[in-house]
Amino acid sequence: MFSQSLVSQDNSFRELWESVVTPSISTIPTVNDVAPDSWRGDGNMGMLLIPDHELAEGFDEKLFELTPELTSNEYVTPPACTVPVTTDHAGDYGFKLRFHKSGTAKSVTSTYSETLNKLYCQLAKTSPIEVLVCAQPPQGAVLRAMAVYKKSEHVAEVVRRCPHHQNEDAAEHRSHLVRVEGSQRAQYFEDSNTKRQSVTVPYEPPQLGSEITTILLSFMCNSSCMGGMNRRPILTILTLETTEGVVLGRRCFEVRVCACPGRDRKTEEENHSKQETGAKRTKKRKTEPAPDSTSLRKIRSASSAEEDDKEMFVLQVRGRERYEMLKKINDGLELLDKERHSVETGNRLMQHKIHDGDKAMY
Repeated sequence: MFSQSLVSQDNSFRELWESVVTPSISTIPTVNDVAPDSWRGDGNMGMLLIPDHELAEGFDEKLFELTPELTSNEYVTPPACTVPVTTDHAGDYGFKLRFHKSGTAKSVTSTYSETLNKLYCQLAKTSPIEVLVCAQPPQGAVLRAMAVYKKSEHVAEVVRRCPHHQNEDAAEHRSHLVRVEGSQRAQYFEDSNTKRQSVTVPYEPPQLGSEITTILLSFMCNSSCMGGMNRRPILTILTLETTEGVVLGRRCFEVRVCACPGRDRKTEEENHSKQETGAKRTKKRKTEPAPDSTSLRKIRSASSAEEDDKEMFVLQVRGRERYEMLKKINDGLELLDKERHSVETGNRLMQHKIHDGDKAMY
């Protein structure tokens, strides 16, 4: 049975092979059968050339054209603003950011404070940032991240890494503070006029069942690095842009790169809360109207009149114990008034005697 199956398969293969139509070897043109002008001028190529008119008709030149995604480095231009804008602008696409809630534990490498709009992260550690839009941006849109100094006295300076960390890094963009992680399509720019540095990454639409696009940023210097930020606060500007560099949306947040993000966030939030409480108390005191000088004089005159007033008052007290307590207080005050009155009377008599004695001597 097995041998019959092999024979059947062999017959089938022979029939298939014989059905293939192959040209006769005599029909294949040889060198002698081809006109001399059909060969290359150097005479070294042992193959026939396709006529130019046939090549033009059957060849598609668009096969070698790159798609816009592959040529992004040619049309993405960095911003040229001397002083970048740091105000938020959602734009027509509702551009906004969202950060992971990491808490203030000592073990966290990145944490965000909604109260301060501030990101705390460790050196060279990845910080995920979620990007949300309400409509699909134009084809080829990019996300750009750039760092600027927060205070007005430093905003003209360019934010760069310190010389120490630059020398330790062999990357081509080693002077850039902000980097995009996890993407081979990230591009690093330095404006030829302002020298400001930025990094871009193509915007990717949210995946199925999600509304966010996540980008991974890292900061390559500590905020305390000498020769770099040197304890000067910085802002990170994240923009959504078209292929021509037109800004569609902008979001800004402060960044502190430190050894213990959770601890620093907790401390700064507590200090901020104390400052707000103190400011509210000061504001409340300032809003209270100052008493008028005429009313002060009236109060003083009334109080002096009350000291000389001998009017009696009746105080109703509930409970025997309270009555006895208040009676003792009243008796003590009465005794104190009598003693004060007797002392004042004695002083007056002594002054009269001294005055009379002085007159008698003269």
